[in-house]
Formats: sequence, structure tokens, C-alpha cells
Amino acid sequence: MKGRRIHLNESQAAEPDILKRFRDLTGRIKHYGEILSVVYWDMRTGAPRKGIDLRSEAYGDLSAESFRLATSDEIGELLEKLSEPDMLNSLGRIDRRHVEECKLDYERNRKLPPELFREYVVLASQAEAAWEEAKAKDDFPGFLPYLEKIIDYKRRFIELWGVKTTPYDTLLDQYEPGMLTSDLDRLFGELKGRLVPLAEAISKEGDRPDTTFLQGKFDIEAQKTFSKFILGEMGFDFEAGRLDESVHPFMTGLNPGDVRITTRYWPNDIMSALFGTIHECGHALYEQNLDPELYGTLLCTGTSLGIHESQSRLWENMIGRSRGFWHRYFPELKKHFPGKFESVSAEEFYRAINLVEPSLIRIEADELTYNLHIIIRYEIEKMLFNEGLSARELPEVWNAKYKEALGIVPPNDAEGVLQDVHWSGGDFGYFPSYSLGNMYGAQIMDAARRRLNSLDEQIAAGNLHPLKAWLTEQVYRYGKSLRPSEIIHQISGQELQSSYLCDYLEGKYKEIYRLK
Repeated sequence: MKGRRIHLNESQAAEPDILKRFRDLTGRIKHYGEILSVVYWDMRTGAPRKGIDLRSEAYGDLSAESFRLATSDEIGELLEKLSEPDMLNSLGRIDRRHVEECKLDYERNRKLPPELFREYVVLASQAEAAWEEAKAKDDFPGFLPYLEKIIDYKRRFIELWGVKTTPYDTLLDQYEPGMLTSDLDRLFGELKGRLVPLAEAISKEGDRPDTTFLQGKFDIEAQKTFSKFILGEMGFDFEAGRLDESVHPFMTGLNPGDVRITTRYWPNDIMSALFGTIHECGHALYEQNLDPELYGTLLCTGTSLGIHESQSRLWENMIGRSRGFWHRYFPELKKHFPGKFESVSAEEFYRAINLVEPSLIRIEADELTYNLHIIIRYEIEKMLFNEGLSARELPEVWNAKYKEALGIVPPNDAEGVLQDVHWSGGDFGYFPSYSLGNMYGAQIMDAARRRLNSLDEQIAAGNLHPLKAWLTEQVYRYGKSLRPSEIIHQISGQELQSSYLCDYLEGKYKEIYRLK
């Protein structure tokens, strides 16, 4: 690292100066992250394919510089001084939490050689581009060399970081701090125990809704216009964000004033882009409504992937697929697609978009069986890192688990093991966040209904502001200054429970399918 190194044991600087140096240094790291996010967004939203390899090298170099800064002796010495009990206790809540979080990251990342980290970042960037091509061509063998290298790097990282109970726990902790596979095994076991019988009852006894009117051609420009309209209704700030297109929908928060989301439009599927947009908007609302006191710190982001997903899943399903929401917005949908839904009622539309049916594609799965898609990925990831499963075996294992859990087998790898982008970017341990998000979301919505008067009536009237304001106060503004367990306990008075999600899904789908 360039620049004069600070020797705190020799320095006569006052303590406030130490804190200022720390804030300045972490601010620079935050700025690197913002630039890297712009580069990533560009690579995923239309950068020329032939430029990806060279762009990946540039991305890797910049990532390595940020990594060196974050693991430098300079920040280590500052953290050591700031972590002394008297000094730490003298700090305000935000600064204290900032120091604690940075120290955890520093101690973990310090164990990785910078050049090894740079190699991994370049590989992951190239692998995501290779995945896009492999998915389009249904070419798992073409993607396999990249995936094997990604997994090998992750295994080496786990050894350097140190195993936390199991190798997979080490990865999981980076997305959901404090969560262990033993916790997930219990929570996911409870989900399966209640949701699988519900899905079976729906299949055997349920009154299946008519969905034929969801088929046909839907003008892409009209889809874009309606998606932007719904974003506005949800409270998305277009002066602090934008909507673009990508192969796989995502959100990237550069800073609270620049939060970008993407979706993908299909001419024969009106629901995919719309609910993908609502999902990503849930993420965006979190990032756009962080407390200004967090700006410029490494706390200026979501506290965990599970809490982040709670907001995308809450808005997409518990609001976006609710009866009240479509009581208000179905007439608007009909205006944007004249002639498509003239003989359809809002109730019929509500039942249709909540169809429960085993499917191959996770992001298009219904709200009930979606959790089985996540559990499949979770079980496979545990096999990769705890049991030594090889990347070459993934298609076979994937297909077998889909047949066992959902009774269907992918006809090709593009609709199977290649359908998600996450593994190409090395995001092992991420997938459980989606089902954790469903559970967090249901528990949060239960509290919202108890705290906000006539919430469902407000949603049915198109007044989404009270809910957004409450979520801002209870979740968004805190960013990473509170841990996931603190957020959920502060809202509900309990630790995370699976029962809220199960109760919500049972109540909703027994009514829709007219089960006793």
C-alpha cells in the first residue's frame, strides 16, 4: 500500500484524530466499493462480450487495491487502538458498531493473501460471463472448468479462514452472521414438515384456479411502463435509482442516492418481469432508506442477506401477491394491456397468480414450493463443502433432488443446474438467505399488522406509504448497525421462528384452494 504508515504507539495524536483517520480510511474503502459496483452493473447490463476478459482484469486490480487497504497494517493498528475497552466504550453507538464490524472483516480477510484474492475476483468475474453463455447454449461442460476453479478457491479460503463448526458454516456466516447449519437444519425441517403436506393436499384436493388468461403475448413496452408505475406506487425513488435489464434480475446499491435494479421481460409472460421488479424494489427500498448517519461507513448496507431478502420477498409475495394489492391495481393492469383481461375479475386474477404447482425454475416458483427449491440448493452446497461432492457430479445430483422433492426432472441443464447465477460468482452460502428471508418477512409482517391500524385496508386502497414508513423505522434505517437477531427481536420480541411463515402460507392457500 502506498502512503505513510501510521505507528500509533509512537504517535502523539489525540483520540479524536484516531477516529477521524479510521473514518477517512473506511470512507476510501467505501468509495472503492461504489466504483466496483458501477463496473459490476455495467458488466451485467450490456457491456460488450469481447471486453469482459480485460474488464475482469481491471475489476480484479481495483478489488485487490480495496482489499489491500482493508487489510493493511494501517487499519489494523487503528482498529487495535479503537478496540481497547476504554476507547471502544467512549464511542457513540454507530462508531462502536462500525469498529466492531470492521474488526471482524479485517481479522477474516487478513488471512487471505492479496494476490490469491485478486486471482479469485478475476476468475469470478470471467465465470459470470461464461455462465451467461453456457446457460444460453445449455453447455454445462463448457462452464464446468470455471465452476471447478471457483469451488477450489472457496475450499482454500475456508482453510485459511478456519472451519467454523463445519466448512459450510464458515461460508454461511458471511451471509447470515451467527447462523449455523444446525439452525438451518431445524428451521428447514420444520418448513418441510408443514409445507410438503400442504402442497400435497393442494395437488390432490384443491380447487385449481384458471390461469389460461395469463397466457398469450404481452407487449414489452407496456410491461416496462406498468413495472415503472408499480415501482412508483411502492415508493421507489427514481431520482435515487433506475431500472434496467439483465439476464438475471438483481439490485446493486452504490449508495443510498444511486440504487439500481434490473429485471427481464418475456413477451409471453407478464408475471415474470413484474414480480421480479417488485422483488428487486424490496431490496432497493432498504438501500434507499438507510439512516444518513451511516453514509460513508461500511454499515451503510443491509445487515444480512436474510434480512435483505425478507424485504424483497415481503414486497413480492406478502404484498404483491395479496388480494388487497390487486383489488387496487388490477384495473390499472387492464388499462396497460387493453383486451387481455376484460372478462377476468380481480379475484380470479388473484387466485391465478397464486397457483401452486411444481416447477423447474426457482425465480418463477410459486410462493409455497419456492422454499423447496432453496432447500435443494442448501443440501447440495453442504454436500460440496462438507462431503466432498465434485462439481462434475452436480447435474446428476441436482436432477435427482428435483425428482425427489418436486417430482419433476429438468429436461436440460439450462433449466436445471445452470439456472442460477450465484455459483458462478462464488456465492456459496447465499441461497439459504431466500428462505430465511421468507421466515423473517412473515414474522415482520405479523408485527406490522399488529402495529399498523387497518394495514390490509390501506394496501387495498393503494396506500403503501404507511407500511414503507414503518419498515424504514423498524428495519431500513439501521443498515448494518444492528445485527439480524437484534432486528427481528426488536420487532417481534422473539428469535426467528418458522411458524409465522407456515401459518401465513397455510391460511392463504387453504382459502385460495378451498381446502377444509
